Amino acid sequence: MTLERLAKDIMASADTEAKKMIKAAKNEAKGIVSEAEARAASITEDASGKAGKEADQIAREVVASARQANQKEILVARRIELDATLASARTLLGDASLAGRASLLKHLVKQAGEVSQGKMVLRPTSIDCAALADSAKEYAIGDDVDGLGGFVLEAEDGSISFDMRFDTLLESAWIEQRAAINETLFA
Repeated sequence: MTLERLAKDIMASADTEAKKMIKAAKNEAKGIVSEAEARAASITEDASGKAGKEADQIAREVVASARQANQKEILVARRIELDATLASARTLLGDASLAGRASLLKHLVKQAGEVSQGKMVLRPTSIDCAALADSAKEYAIGDDVDGLGGFVLEAEDGSISFDMRFDTLLESAWIEQRAAINETLFA
C-alpha cells in the first residue's frame, strides 16, 4: 500500500465517520426539536385551557355584575315611582277641592262617634275647619292640627285620642296595601 492509498483510505474512513456523526447529530436534533415542540404544545394547551377557564369565570362575573346593576336600577326606579305616587296621593288629599271630601269627612265623623267615649274634643286640620264645624256639632271644636285634612279626636282630659287625619290614614293604607300598590304599578 502506498502512502497515497493510505491517505485515501483514511480520508474515506474519516468522511464516512463524519457522515455518520452528522446523521446522528441530525437525528438527535430532530428528537430535541420534536420534544421541544411537544412541550411547547403542552404548555400552549395548558395555558389555553387556563385562559379559557379564566375567561369563562370573568364572563360569568361580568354577567352577574350586570344583572345586579340592572336589579339595582329597577329597584331604584320602583322606589322613585312609589315615592312619586305617594306624593301625588298626598297632593290630592291636601287639595280642598278634592271630589268627595265632604262625604269622606262625614264618614270619619261617623266613625269617630263609634269610638268616642264621654266628652271629646275635635281638633280639625285648618283646611277642614269650616266643614267639620258644620258636620261635627256634637263635639267641642279645639285648636287646629297640622295635616292634609281630617281631624284628631281626643278626650277632654287628653287621656285618649284618635288620629283621623288624612295623613295618618294614607300612611296606614299605604303600608297595608303595599303589595296591591306594587302589583298595580309594576305588574
